[in-house]
Amino acid sequence: MKATQPQYPDITRYDTYPKLLAYNAKHWPDEVAMREKEFGIWIEYTWRDYQNAVERFALGLTSLEVGRGDVVGIIGTNRPEWVHAEVATHVVGGMSLGMFEDSLSEEVAYLLNYAGVKVVMCEDEEQVDKIIEIIDQCPSVQHIIFHDPRGMRKYDDPRLISQEDLMVRGDQIRNRDPDTYQRLVAAGDGEDVAILITTSGTTSNPKLAMMKSGRFLDHCLAYLRADPKFPGDNYVSVLPLPWVMDQIYVVAQPLISRSVSNFVEDAETMMSDLREIGPNSVMFAPRVWEVIASDIKARMMDASPLKRLMFNLGMKWGVRSIEERGRPSQLAYWLLFRALKDRLGFTYLRSASTAGAALAPETFKFFLSMGVPLRQLYGQTELAGSYTIHQAHDVDYDTVGVPFDNSEIRIDRPDHQGVGEVLARSSGMFAGYYKNEEATRETVRDGWMHTGDAGYIKKDNGHLVIIDRIKDLAITEDGVRFSPQYIENKLKFSPFIAEAVTLGHQRPYLAAMICIRFGIMAKWAEQRGIAFTNYTNLSAQSRVYELIQHEIEQVNSTLPEAQRVRKFLILYKELDPDDGELTRTRKIRRGVIREKYGDIIEALYSEQEYVHVDTTIVFQDGTKSRIRTDLEVVDLAPEQSKPADQQAAPSLTGS
Repeated sequence: MKATQPQYPDITRYDTYPKLLAYNAKHWPDEVAMREKEFGIWIEYTWRDYQNAVERFALGLTSLEVGRGDVVGIIGTNRPEWVHAEVATHVVGGMSLGMFEDSLSEEVAYLLNYAGVKVVMCEDEEQVDKIIEIIDQCPSVQHIIFHDPRGMRKYDDPRLISQEDLMVRGDQIRNRDPDTYQRLVAAGDGEDVAILITTSGTTSNPKLAMMKSGRFLDHCLAYLRADPKFPGDNYVSVLPLPWVMDQIYVVAQPLISRSVSNFVEDAETMMSDLREIGPNSVMFAPRVWEVIASDIKARMMDASPLKRLMFNLGMKWGVRSIEERGRPSQLAYWLLFRALKDRLGFTYLRSASTAGAALAPETFKFFLSMGVPLRQLYGQTELAGSYTIHQAHDVDYDTVGVPFDNSEIRIDRPDHQGVGEVLARSSGMFAGYYKNEEATRETVRDGWMHTGDAGYIKKDNGHLVIIDRIKDLAITEDGVRFSPQYIENKLKFSPFIAEAVTLGHQRPYLAAMICIRFGIMAKWAEQRGIAFTNYTNLSAQSRVYELIQHEIEQVNSTLPEAQRVRKFLILYKELDPDDGELTRTRKIRRGVIREKYGDIIEALYSEQEYVHVDTTIVFQDGTKSRIRTDLEVVDLAPEQSKPADQQAAPSLTGS
């Protein structure tokens, strides 16, 4: 049995990433620090390997005259080299800036120029192409380093240098002066800004939160006290490394706890790779948990009647046990969930968490009933990711838990129900927004961060409840207050609904725009002999509309009457970060939605039965496709639209 609380290094002494890396490489050189799957084979890297790669990379950066205060940009998929580049940047006193691999060229250009990036580390030809396309617009960029040499012979640009060549330069410096690296590491200071992390940018270009390594590591230590990780624990990296949460789980926490970061081969092999590792901890965004739950339900479509019956019974018993006793049903576990956990690779999980947005209670109960120790986290990039968590013995799926022992929360100007803006502070507080003192002053006042979220603290258990973004809270014409996000999360519990946008602010009723989950809906349609050609064609099918109507009506039955969806339609395309409709962490940009789909939204509040669409979609590769279709507007309460003398008489029984 492992101890309930492991011993961690003294963060006041080892207050930078390179110092912690050197400590681990000295005391546990042959322990596995990382694994990477490539060509179907798991490749292991020890702490010695990790430090050697960082040393060579860092010394190579010095040959490019990268030093204190310089910014190094990193773009590509999650790989050990991504982490090596980040830690090496800290060695030379620079600041690392991670960029999402699927960012568009103009998004990357903005970040490179705003941050004044001096060197960009690219994974492969695809990312190099992106940088080369905009390089003339980014005068600060002096060098482009690439890891994968495939396809790079066609370039003839003096700013390009392979990672291997860079590391050879580092070897030459080390050969001339073997102590250079140690001096650089020793000169590091935990009070230096080490990381620039992009905020979500739901309304505009992202801001860059400045994180000091000492504060960040101290906060990660508080996180580990609330949710311990042990040497040798396996974590599978599936979140994007530019996001603050994978900065915690893949870079910072492993340096403290000596847990092992595992990098999957690609997104398509994620679940099979995860099963091979059998992780001890996982951290998924809500969307991933939703997709896993939906895929499980979709697979049951192909199951025999007996298996479907066992699944439905197991789910019923499991959820009831969670709701009534707060723990999984042993009968349901042996009937259903034991095999299901094993199939998913969750058998050895001691820690499972979600953050970034609210997770629907239905999805939460689904995994808790399976015996997955799922906990909700809450926080912001500016406060080092998360600062509240469910304790293992105290999970309330309607809340985001209680603060870490280094964090405080309070509700600003609560109303009569105790609802107000959530304010927070912790030892992991950011040092401000890079080159934006005005935004820093607006966000942090009197030492408290104003989160912009509406919430309240439950009196019975002290848990924090998040309702929605304050700016997103809505009120109907009749004065009914509702949270669009809450309703959207309930809708997305359906395996057939990928995204939902709830409307109704200053309107007579609530309406919704739905995006179907294409893969699962396509499978459902094929089983029923429904012919279709693409997403647009499938989403317009009458039987698809009937199915989505049934799913919405099920959600409506769990909501107060005034908060039920009255009308809906299915969008002709999926919402996409590349179109500005979602952030890179898949939060809805409501302003963009209102502007882009204004005509469609107005149709939901008119007497129209159809909306004609004639538009052109531009794909990421530049190709275009013209879409001409009619979107059906479905009224779920047609009786309410009739004149009063034609409406059915109200029931005297209230049923």
